[in-house]
Amino acid sequence: MSKPSIGIILGNRDFFPDALVGEARADLLRVFDRLGIEAVVLDEHSGKLGAVETWEHAKRCAELFRAARDRILGVLVSLPNFGDEKGVADTLKLAELNVPVLVQAYPDDLDQFHVARRRDAFCGKISVCNNLRQYGIPFSLTTRHVVSPAEESFEADLRDFLAVCRVVRGLRRARIGAVGARPNAFNTTRYSEKLLEASGISISTIDLSEVLALTRKIPDGDPRLKTKLEEIGAYADPTGVPDASLRQMARLAIVLTDWMRNLDLNATAIQCWNSMQQNFGVNVCTVMSMMSEALLPSACEVDIAGVVAMYAMQLASLRPSALVDWNNNYGNDPDKCVFFHCGNWAKSYLPDIRMGTAPILGSVLGEENTFGALSGRTPAGPVTFGRISTDDRAGRVRTYVGEGSFTGDPLDTFGNRAVVAIPGLQKLMRYICRNGFEHHAAMNASHSAAALEEAFSSYLGWEVYRHEG
Repeated sequence: MSKPSIGIILGNRDFFPDALVGEARADLLRVFDRLGIEAVVLDEHSGKLGAVETWEHAKRCAELFRAARDRILGVLVSLPNFGDEKGVADTLKLAELNVPVLVQAYPDDLDQFHVARRRDAFCGKISVCNNLRQYGIPFSLTTRHVVSPAEESFEADLRDFLAVCRVVRGLRRARIGAVGARPNAFNTTRYSEKLLEASGISISTIDLSEVLALTRKIPDGDPRLKTKLEEIGAYADPTGVPDASLRQMARLAIVLTDWMRNLDLNATAIQCWNSMQQNFGVNVCTVMSMMSEALLPSACEVDIAGVVAMYAMQLASLRPSALVDWNNNYGNDPDKCVFFHCGNWAKSYLPDIRMGTAPILGSVLGEENTFGALSGRTPAGPVTFGRISTDDRAGRVRTYVGEGSFTGDPLDTFGNRAVVAIPGLQKLMRYICRNGFEHHAAMNASHSAAALEEAFSSYLGWEVYRHEG
């Protein structure tokens, strides 16, 4: 995997000591090297040690950034001293990168307020941010107003900023596949293609009948079928699953993989019932789980907005996501609930993964038609949850995000399941219900709500509720 690339603008003001700029360059390059980030920055022989101060410097830096446009994920503005606010803003305006921007300023030392070491970056950061706001350039801030790159909090800020950059770039060019029509009973999975497209998220569709027709063209002797069957068997123990059902799953996986590859799709949402069982004779859960585990997230019930949330969380954490139902209370504990789905969570969530049938769907569709559902319990650990929803009446995208933890509390049931502890759960449920959010949510085994909130609100312009208990 290639290194992520971040542009650096070193701000400077002529009556501050140039040595501060050289030190800042060295500090930042050390941090970038430690985190495996490529720095795109003016060389130290350009202007005053590669800093941006004048209009000419801004033009040079913008030209450098434009040449690296395809690989720059974001820009770090670093102020070793007060800096020149116009030089920073002009550079970003001329570069036209439209990427996230993080503003960092150095702290002054109490024993170095003399002319040779005085910075005034505490003040300069305010001026830079004022100019960025005037220019209409969105930006992010470090946790502390002034912070040295040598401090741990800056490294944490930079990691979070990289997550923001991945989410913004990924969603602005996301390509999502809708496989089949949503189940008729599920108005909750309605969504607006046009609102998503306005944020750069494109939807490609295919009728389920086309998918099933393509599966019938794959003969038993096709070598791809043998390979896919081996992959399925290695993924989850298929003991007790009929060979005919496994072959149907393998054919489906081949068709979906080909379709996604041909259209460069990043994720899918699939009509998982009831046509799949009635006309194809299996559950698609195992195939969806395998895709999600391979960082090609797949959601149930053609929940396009749900899989966009899964993809956003994956981009932030670089780990697989899953789609869940806010399904059950957990006894009388007001801050715990049960996440559940009938069987398509990525294997990362299911250390005890087992392949079998879907008892709930099987009760009406015939259990023999539901082989392929997975069962397993998610162990204790961190969790981020959230939802993306297109509010067609208001003409906007609305979201919520929050964090909690998976717990080891006992839970005697089937399917994919987890007990989750969320501070202020009752407040969150009231928010979800009063604001008409869906019963589906995305989850990710990480704590990445801050990066998601920043990406959604500051750069995609979406409405965000951050739940914090």
